[in-house]
Amino acid sequence: MGIPFVSDEYFVVKKGGLSQFQAMSAYLGGSAFQTVMDNPVTAYRQLVQQYAKDLKGNTVDPKVAVAEARAVFKAAPVSASLSGVGPRLIGVGFKRIPKFGILLGISFFMQEGENPGMVAATGASILSAPFINPIRMIEKQQRAYFKQTGAVKPILEILRESAAKRFAPLFRGTVPLMGHSLASATLGLVGQPRLQKYIQKELGDKTSLGRTATGLVASGVVSPIYVFVTNPLSRLEVIMQTSSISGKSIGVIEACKEVARDSAQFGLRGVFRGQGIGIFKAVISLTLFHEGRMWCQDAFKAYNIRNGYHSEPVAIA
Repeated sequence: MGIPFVSDEYFVVKKGGLSQFQAMSAYLGGSAFQTVMDNPVTAYRQLVQQYAKDLKGNTVDPKVAVAEARAVFKAAPVSASLSGVGPRLIGVGFKRIPKFGILLGISFFMQEGENPGMVAATGASILSAPFINPIRMIEKQQRAYFKQTGAVKPILEILRESAAKRFAPLFRGTVPLMGHSLASATLGLVGQPRLQKYIQKELGDKTSLGRTATGLVASGVVSPIYVFVTNPLSRLEVIMQTSSISGKSIGVIEACKEVARDSAQFGLRGVFRGQGIGIFKAVISLTLFHEGRMWCQDAFKAYNIRNGYHSEPVAIA
């Protein structure tokens, strides 16, 4: 008997060796692995961008923001490193199921299997944003008051404050998120795997580089481009999502003006706060995600072959 509202076709193994269900599970497994492992870097990057202003609202030099972020981590290394990991792990379900579901749904519909293309990436980025944004908002609010309190803001408190405004604050930053998500999907979910295959073909077959090493090389190539595109968008998200929930919200235009003022005062250093740590995070995150995803896919394919659901292609001499 099938699962209500889910077609039996969803569980049928396709010619690529996986069913849609298995492909989706592999993406979620890779995402959960990446989320736990890269959380300290994610938290540190947010603080570097968030501390662009002091408690009086004055824009500070990027070096000052970096020093303050480091001070927070030195004062409470465990709390700071784990801050937001709860919402992020919950978000693997709430954020990734819509995004990966749409991505793989379009991909399988277009007969691309577990290797989605640009159309699938674009559709997933736009349609999944309303599901993803509330989780990102809660995650950032948890870290928003570390400097003042030295503690993570409780999720229930964030939800209570949002409920007083009919949960509208949870959707702050949705517009820049769509752009961020599109860049993430096209470069991270589509570009990196294709580049890795090319590098594996060109280098892996001629050298001793394995899959993990070629994945790191591919992530290293893609990450600077990805961060250059997304860092300003990430700044807008941080500005819009770390302002007080009970206070006046900051819109996209006002957030853009704040970044422009930062740029006028500190040049490109102001626009690209957190760029260096962002590139490091992107390399680590992309590699962890795809390694976790491919490990799960390999396990599923091996299971399918063992049980006769799929046969390995026979090489022609």
